[in-house]
Amino acid sequence: MQLIFALGMILLTVAVYFVMTKIYKRYSYSFLLPALTATALIIIILLMFHIPYKSYMIGGQWISSLLGPSVIALAYPLYKQRHFLTRYLFPILGGVLVGTLSGMVSVGLLAKILGINHELILSILPKSLTIPVAIEVARGLGGNASMVIVGVIISGIFGVIAAPAIFKLLRVHSPIGRGIAFGSTSNAIGTSKAAEYSELTFSVSSVTMALCAILGSFLGPVVVWLFHI
Repeated sequence: MQLIFALGMILLTVAVYFVMTKIYKRYSYSFLLPALTATALIIIILLMFHIPYKSYMIGGQWISSLLGPSVIALAYPLYKQRHFLTRYLFPILGGVLVGTLSGMVSVGLLAKILGINHELILSILPKSLTIPVAIEVARGLGGNASMVIVGVIISGIFGVIAAPAIFKLLRVHSPIGRGIAFGSTSNAIGTSKAAEYSELTFSVSSVTMALCAILGSFLGPVVVWLFHI
C-alpha cells in the first residue's frame, strides 16, 4: 500500500510539473516559472486532500534523490563549451567570488540587523548555493536543513523573476554576464532559466553554480566568524 501511495505522489509531481511547463512554454511569463507554479499547485492539492507532508515525501524523497545526479549532469554543457570557459576563466572566477561573498554577507548582515533567529540566519546563509551543497553547508554551520531548502528555492525563484528586468535596466547582454548572474544568485533554478537565453549562457551559469558551491563551502564558516553571525 505504501509503495502504491509513493508511486502516486511521484506521478502527481511529474504530472503537475509537466502541465506547468507546457503553460510556461506557451506564455513565457517569469511568474509562471514551473518551479513556482508547480510547487504552489502541489501545496494546494495536499491541503485540499489533507495529505500530510511526511506522507507526500514517501514518494517525494525519490525525486529529491535525483538532485545530486542532476547537478553532475551539468558537466556535459561545460565540456562542450570548455574552450570558451577556459578563455574567460578569470572573469568568471571574479564574478563567482563577488557573487558568492556578497550573497552571503548581505543576507547575513540584513538578517542580523532585523533580529532574526540565529539558527535561521545560519540556515539561509547558503541560499545562493545549489540545494545538495547548501544543505551540507547549513548543517555544518548549525542551521536547519529544511529551512535552507526554502531559502534556496525562494532565492532561485526571485532571481529568475527579477533577472529580465535587471538585465534590461543595466543593459546586460553578454552571455558571460547573464550566466554568472544566474549561476551565482539563483542556483539550479537560474541555470534552467539561463538555457532559455543560449547554450553559452547556460554553460557559464552551470560552471558558476558549481564554482559557487565549492567556494561557498569554504566561505560560509569564514563569513560567520568574521561578522559574528
